[in-house]
Amino acid sequence: MENILITQGRTIDCTQNLDSVMDIFISNGKITKLEPKISNFPENTTIISAKNMIVSPGFIDMHCHLREPGYTKKETIYSATKSAAKGGFTTICAMPNTKPTMDNKSTIELVLEKAKTNGLIRVLPIAAATKKRAGNELTNMHELSKLGVIGFSDDGDPIESPNMMRQALSYSLSTNLPIINHCEVKELSSNGVMNEGFTSMLLGLTGIPNSSEDSMVARDISLAETTGGKLHIAHASTSGTMELIKLAKDKGLNVTCEVTPHHLTLTDKFIFNKSNKAKDTDILSSNPYDTNIKVAPPLRSQKDVDSLIQGLLNDTIDVIATDHAPHTNSDKNCTFEEAANGISNLETALSSVLSLYHQKSIPITKIIEKLTSSPAKLINRPDLGSLKLNTNADITIFDPNLEWIVNSNKFASKGKNTPLDGEKVKGKVIKTIFKGKIIE
Repeated sequence: MENILITQGRTIDCTQNLDSVMDIFISNGKITKLEPKISNFPENTTIISAKNMIVSPGFIDMHCHLREPGYTKKETIYSATKSAAKGGFTTICAMPNTKPTMDNKSTIELVLEKAKTNGLIRVLPIAAATKKRAGNELTNMHELSKLGVIGFSDDGDPIESPNMMRQALSYSLSTNLPIINHCEVKELSSNGVMNEGFTSMLLGLTGIPNSSEDSMVARDISLAETTGGKLHIAHASTSGTMELIKLAKDKGLNVTCEVTPHHLTLTDKFIFNKSNKAKDTDILSSNPYDTNIKVAPPLRSQKDVDSLIQGLLNDTIDVIATDHAPHTNSDKNCTFEEAANGISNLETALSSVLSLYHQKSIPITKIIEKLTSSPAKLINRPDLGSLKLNTNADITIFDPNLEWIVNSNKFASKGKNTPLDGEKVKGKVIKTIFKGKIIE
């Protein structure tokens, strides 16, 4: 393996309370030197100047849809890992909504083998919590935990039965792996396609109330308290969820949560902004809707976004996770009601959250913490999310001030479904190094 010297980058590693201009020397895939100035190094060394850039541990994405097996028209493990590397990620956690479902040993082993053969970075599977994600029977969590899965989730399908959720949380005590729930009460969100509020009323679209998420979060926290189990709330989106999780943490419960870049930075009104930019037309024309903003849970109000930002600052939110959900053009080129939920955002995640740094809403160190050391801790991988000596050289180098125009046609991901297409953003990954190899 080649020797690599990264020079004079602002190096941020939250596991070492490090924020300083440093040189990093990589040999045999490991970080072997981390010093203010490295002068002695072999001749056959690739030198990367990181001046005026930020060097951090490789990003970790706890929530990513790779689509393989079963939905390779949308994405493959190769295309997803290439996309992730372009976005600065060196580890991604694969959700189980595949075909067949990742609910058994053979399918998990298939994903791991494909990741080993075709993947460009590390892929860690998340197994289904119930068989076929149907909510009726738990998977063999003990068997699956031995394969290296990092948690259990029915992904976009909430575990609706309180008793099933209670059993799953009880098993989390013996596996030491979290139950990751998509919190949505279907009876409250039925037929909804966007956030319930003034915007949905104006557009005549059926809304999804905050209470659809809040009520299940409250239920799951209560069950976590009853069982002592490990609960992780996926893609938190409401101010109510923030209040509930903060209370749970204040009580010392084993409850964590994640937030997506789009829920941190966009509101339901973005449907107006995007449609007006895309078309020289009035908001109330026949079809002003951009289906690329349709996600589950939906983009919420400014009040909710402000609450999420505060939750990131006060550590109510543990990690930033992309919820990368690539789709084919036909999945989105339809009516808003028919369109699939999801955004392809591995390659824009960093620039999205950096907008909050540039607005002076969130310090850069907090953003890096939520993308590196915090998810590493949550998935029980102390060997990740750090730049400590003798650890695998998983490193991201990015320019926080580089402006660029999002062009989804240039995405490595098969999914081109982004509401940011054509937008000018600030902050871009320059190099991604995985186990001492330059991937992007």
